Amino acid sequence: MTDSGRTDSGDHYFTASPASPDERRPLAVTLAGRSVTVQVAPGIFSPGGLDKGTAVLLDEVPDPPPSGRFLDIGCGWGPIALTLGLLSEHAEVLAVDVNERSVDLTNRNATTLDLPHVTAVTPDAVDSNATYDLIWSNPPIRIGKAALHDLLHLWLPRLAPDGTAYLVVQRNLGSDSLQRWIESDLGMPCARFATNKGFRVLKVDKS
Repeated sequence: MTDSGRTDSGDHYFTASPASPDERRPLAVTLAGRSVTVQVAPGIFSPGGLDKGTAVLLDEVPDPPPSGRFLDIGCGWGPIALTLGLLSEHAEVLAVDVNERSVDLTNRNATTLDLPHVTAVTPDAVDSNATYDLIWSNPPIRIGKAALHDLLHLWLPRLAPDGTAYLVVQRNLGSDSLQRWIESDLGMPCARFATNKGFRVLKVDKS
């Protein structure tokens, strides 16, 4: 993927229906300490493997609780949602993405890994009244600041009263300004939880 947010095929990974051929291929990757094989395809976020930011997030955040309602915003082929599912078999894990190919891949990968409690959908299919105990996300910074703010304004307030979100953002792509925006515009406590390999992990609490 290039810095513009385009995949190698020329699609934006935040395109609802990628124009590139839907050519599935296996990818061997380690998730939650397990060696697994998933399916990836062109036209989605990071089809070549585990994105650096996602890897930092998964390395730095504390293990999720054994149960609860968890959310992955912008799932791609599913590394975050699948990790949550592998670590918390009694949780209900929901992954959302506007990219229909990403949604299909995440669902197929969850089935392959025998994770029936992991489900991916497009945002319009999510219950607007649902709340989440935990949110993990590598948000799509490349969609632009206004669209990113709209995205986070939609999902972060859906944290349950004691819920927590962890977001990974590249330092030179506005992690500090995003932290300030979450605190000032959303009124939610936001702190730097970790810094690693040029990325910051932000911890957001409901209140």
